[in-house]
Amino acid sequence: MTEHSIARADWEERIGRPSDLAADAGTLPPPTGLASASGAGHVRLTWAPVDGALGYLVHRADAPHGPFEPLDHRGGDVLAVPRPPYADTLAEPGRRYWYKVATWSDAGAGALSDQAVDGAPVPAAGGEAVSVVVDASAEPIPMPDVWRRMIGAEHFSLLTWDGRGPGGSDVAVEYAEALRIMRDEIGVRTVRAHGTFLPEYVSVRPDGGFDFSGLDDIYDRLLGIGLTPVVELSFMPAELAADPSYTVFEYRGIASVPSDWQRWGELCRDLTVHLRERYGADEVAGWEFEVWNEANLEVFWNGTQADYHRLYEVAARAVKSVDPRIRVGGPGSAAAGWVGTLLNHCREHDVPIDFISTHTYGNAPLDFRPLARSFAQESGQEEPEILWTEWGVTPTHFHRVSDTVFAAPFVLHGMKSALETTDCLAYWVATDHFEELGRPPRLFHGGFGLLTVGNLRKPRFWALYLLSQLRGGRIPATATGDGGNTLVEALATRAADGATIDVLAWNGTLDQTKIDGATALDRTVTVTLSGLAPGDTYEVTSYQIDTDHGNIHAVWEDLGGGDWPDEQQWEKLRAADQLTPEQMETVTAGATGTASISFFLPMPGIRALSLTRR
Repeated sequence: MTEHSIARADWEERIGRPSDLAADAGTLPPPTGLASASGAGHVRLTWAPVDGALGYLVHRADAPHGPFEPLDHRGGDVLAVPRPPYADTLAEPGRRYWYKVATWSDAGAGALSDQAVDGAPVPAAGGEAVSVVVDASAEPIPMPDVWRRMIGAEHFSLLTWDGRGPGGSDVAVEYAEALRIMRDEIGVRTVRAHGTFLPEYVSVRPDGGFDFSGLDDIYDRLLGIGLTPVVELSFMPAELAADPSYTVFEYRGIASVPSDWQRWGELCRDLTVHLRERYGADEVAGWEFEVWNEANLEVFWNGTQADYHRLYEVAARAVKSVDPRIRVGGPGSAAAGWVGTLLNHCREHDVPIDFISTHTYGNAPLDFRPLARSFAQESGQEEPEILWTEWGVTPTHFHRVSDTVFAAPFVLHGMKSALETTDCLAYWVATDHFEELGRPPRLFHGGFGLLTVGNLRKPRFWALYLLSQLRGGRIPATATGDGGNTLVEALATRAADGATIDVLAWNGTLDQTKIDGATALDRTVTVTLSGLAPGDTYEVTSYQIDTDHGNIHAVWEDLGGGDWPDEQQWEKLRAADQLTPEQMETVTAGATGTASISFFLPMPGIRALSLTRR
């Protein structure tokens, strides 16, 4: 077997196995008020929220009395959703289903709701409509830019890659340029990458001290771009590892417990001292230090959960002993796991924790505010921030969904859901220059990146770009109708003087059996702006993301596809790598102070409207 195939086989064999301690059943009561409504191509479910819930797990059956099984929308990770409503688009038109819902806590799913409700999707007639009402008279409020705080970027040594990479690319140059694009076009501020203690960054000197010169080179380059590192305290240096042969990925990060816990603490402390001396105490005081990555998966940690708690405690105390201002957190876990148990450990042993970090894919992030608030009340510490330090449309390497339009409305759905429940939702990752399980074999290979090799912008990138173009503060935007606030969602902003109004609407589903779209879920959308001054006229500029707009993969297919572009194809791809604005007809507010704009919105699809008063 090749090195690539060995690494991938190892990953696929171990990735699904928890490293220790599966959760017990949840204890929160099930939700009440479960109701269903049948729409074209979907069944809409609503219920009353449960105090303390992190989310809810929807179950479905083919008969009133079951058996009820969790609905698997094929996202490949946590199936629980953070809140209602929920659209079941896996349901077949004309076929009746029964539904129950369980409340999700840190211990998992609890009991199912008492009464089942039924629903059957109706066939699409082609005229299904959604109304989005924007209250332009409302006082704008700040919109948390949870998507800008952090971006993922695999591991930083790609910044110093020597030689040509996939498709003949200059990896170091393209990797740095990808980060600049994220900074300039999205507004990203920090970058999280794996393996601060990889051997190319940190080595152990003969006298037992640590040499951080490799990390200095990397951080100098990153800070020179204008971005700040998230210091992920992993993997284990070979000299400190109990089992140096326990590795993950092609670059063989050591996922072992330390052989000497005191030395692990010295490493974390000495790193902190070094960074402060090199970059300044006040600068480093604003960085996040995250302890390890996904220790709840066997592939990333050969110890127990208790071992991880010790790893975290030793690291946190070491960092804080140098400067208590530095923000430390964890567990950086997969599938939203181990958060409550780490908080319990920190509360019981008075261990500092400034932020909760965890990961999820293929779904909107759960709501960890109840755990964070409870910890603060019981421990006397400040309420920890909630940082989702990895998030994306799929956890699966080389999955074609990553190159599709389907992923674009998914990104907006997740970001909107996170606005009121998180402090950071970091997309994993910026670029397809990525080598965990092998480097890109072709231009479009289902890579995690928002940008391809060569830095072409995928539909997911354009979704974040349009989100970043919203001007002013947030104002109410309410979607109703067949698929309103489930399939079709919206965000709207207005400048303080009312001269500009922006509306971002999208049509999507969590159901990854619909990656190529579903005509039954297409909608006609009418955006109505209320609260305008009668007679005011607005020029309207529109941007679209769908099969024919903002879809660089379709351009490549039109050019013949294949593995890598030749020089002429690169030229054509780069010329097409843009969102082209469309000038729509002006709109004038009538006597009631309203104006409307209608358009077709396929699933998947996004439409952005920018209105400027004349």
